[in-house]
Amino acid sequence: MSRVQLALRVSDLEGSVAFYSKLFGVEPAKRRPEYANFAIDEPPLKLVLIEGEPDQPTAMDHLGVEVFSTDEVTAATTRLRESGLVILTDNDTECCYAIQDKVWVHGPGKEPWEVYVVKGDADQLDKQAGSACCCGEASEADLKQPVAATATSAC
Repeated sequence: MSRVQLALRVSDLEGSVAFYSKLFGVEPAKRRPEYANFAIDEPPLKLVLIEGEPDQPTAMDHLGVEVFSTDEVTAATTRLRESGLVILTDNDTECCYAIQDKVWVHGPGKEPWEVYVVKGDADQLDKQAGSACCCGEASEADLKQPVAATATSAC
C-alpha cells in the first residue's frame, strides 16, 4: 500500500492544523516547530504542512508517494530510471523530522515529486547539506543531462 503526499507551505501553521484536523477528522500524526503532518487513511493521503512566510498564500511545496519499505523506493528508482526520467536519489537523509530514503523526479511543469519511505524520526526540519529534501530541485546541469542519468545534486 502507498499513499499520495501533498506538502504545502502555509503562512498560518496553527490555523492550517485546525482546519485540516476538521476537514479530515484526524489530528496530526507529527507536530514539530514549523511543521505538522497528517497520515490520513481515507482518502489515503499524507498531508505535510511546512510553515512559510507570513501573510503569503498557501503554495504547493512538493508532491510525493509515501511507500512503506526501502525495497519499494529501490523498485521505483529502477522503474523511473528505465522509463527515461532524470532522477535524484537521496538515501538515509534527515529532513522533515524524519530519516528517509527517496527518489525525486520532476513533472513536465518542473513540479517536484518524491517516492519515499520514512525509516525513523529525526530532530530537524531542514534538509541535510547535499540533500534534495523538501524540494527535489535539479540543477540546470541535471536537467540538461541525458534522460536516463541519475543526479544527486542538492537544491
